[in-house]
Amino acid sequence: MPATRDPTQLAAWGVLQSHRDSLASSTLRELFGRNPGRFDEYRLEACDLLLDYSKNRLTRETLPLLLRLAEECELPQWIEALFEGHSVNTTEGRPALHMALRGSVTRSVDAGDVGKLVSAELDKMTAFVNAVERGEIKGATGKPLNDVISIGIGGSDLGAVMVTEALKDYATGRTRVRFVSSIDGVDLGDVLADADPERTLFVVCSKSFTTLETMTNARAARQWVADKLGDERAAGDHFVAISTNDKAMDSFGVPAGHRFAMWDWVGGRFSVTSAVGLPVALAIGMKNFRDLLAGAREIDEHFRDAPLATNLPVIMGMLSIWNINFLGLPHFAMLPYDQRLHRFPAYLQQLDMESNGKRVRRDAEAVATDTGSIIFGEPGPNAQHSFYQLLHQGTRDVPVDFLVPAEGSGDFSDQHKLSIASCLAQSRAFMAGRSEAEVLADLTAGGMPTDEAMQIAQHKVHPGNRPSNTLVFARVEPATVGKLIALYEHRVFVQSAIWGINAFDQWGVQLGKILADQLIPSVDNDERPSQLDSSTDGLLDYINRLRR
Repeated sequence: MPATRDPTQLAAWGVLQSHRDSLASSTLRELFGRNPGRFDEYRLEACDLLLDYSKNRLTRETLPLLLRLAEECELPQWIEALFEGHSVNTTEGRPALHMALRGSVTRSVDAGDVGKLVSAELDKMTAFVNAVERGEIKGATGKPLNDVISIGIGGSDLGAVMVTEALKDYATGRTRVRFVSSIDGVDLGDVLADADPERTLFVVCSKSFTTLETMTNARAARQWVADKLGDERAAGDHFVAISTNDKAMDSFGVPAGHRFAMWDWVGGRFSVTSAVGLPVALAIGMKNFRDLLAGAREIDEHFRDAPLATNLPVIMGMLSIWNINFLGLPHFAMLPYDQRLHRFPAYLQQLDMESNGKRVRRDAEAVATDTGSIIFGEPGPNAQHSFYQLLHQGTRDVPVDFLVPAEGSGDFSDQHKLSIASCLAQSRAFMAGRSEAEVLADLTAGGMPTDEAMQIAQHKVHPGNRPSNTLVFARVEPATVGKLIALYEHRVFVQSAIWGINAFDQWGVQLGKILADQLIPSVDNDERPSQLDSSTDGLLDYINRLRR
């Protein structure tokens, strides 16, 4: 595999810092004024997607320098190592072959030929989904199971929720699919309130089949079925599992024909195009699910084959490096302008922050620069009336990605025209802003006295110069959602390759799980782990008093 380097010690890094300093006094408005053809120069079309990155703080010199950094970090070699099945997940000694889930890789690993494994599992999913649609999968009382409740958390939930919501217009109508992730009991209680135990199929997704939140909800669901049907043994007929732990599934009572595989060469947050997407397939049917895979595969092949300068994930990843490490902009906002994509920001939060929220490089040395982004987002029309104020006039510049389909998902096309207009207006406003002179001219033209106008003007100034990308596509459809998934997966990998970190482990997630296991016996009683800090001890005492 390529070597792990400290990027700050590479020649290109120093050149980029000098170039950054030379641009310090230039604003985006000025850059557009000097180059009226800026859009044509800083746009990229591939895979039926258009990326407009002209509203980033860059000149003709910037991108070649960023690509020089990519070359010095051996990004092309890292991309090839990823697709060739090398152990890019260095701390766990595993490859990261989520691309194989959509047929982009056919390598052999310890478990066997990944292409054959994936193909067999897809065939098994197809048979199961088709059988559910035909009413052939029946519960303990002989009624078809068509009310699907998926139980998972994190990577076993967020991707499937996002895709199911995004493709709601493609639902077959043969099943109702809902999701449970929270351990607080409210989530499960809400979906069970109107569920028919005779017709409910639970999909339990947990690689280890020991995840605290998932298995707590799964056991409660199993008891609900048993209580409602009056038979403990009947519950197993109402469960499907996606896991690697056959022994635990045996103990739980999942029938052999109701089990689907997960593999250690696919991380949870990269797994929605595997059997983890079974709830998606049950909602939209296997044809649409395969179209989702085809869209992801198209981006996979583009990422592997396209030159760096015309490679969508590479350009997006290097722009994020530019914003984070050279312009000092650690935040990032995801703003889709279609309500169907309302869960995409949450999906991206996990994909990016769990992957690149690392402080140590692959070689176990501390990183010498910032890694990862602080990500938030919301569908654009709602965000305009919540946090856009901070984006426009706050003290922090926040780079944003606008996602805008030319055709809306709903039946009201005129309303989507307003959404498009709003998106483009906001993009322009972030770039150009509004100067004091322009504000004063507007106020005085409206009849306000000059003295009064000068008092209020500063409150209406918009600095502008906020960087953004706009990603345009025809519509939210299965192939497009697959493309978005793969595009941002590979953008994350590009960032990790430059920083020299492992994007495929998540040790930070494990600590909280370990400590939670230790504290469970302390809720409702006075039992305490040894050496507990005074804050946690005091909070437990107070909460237990309230509970009693």
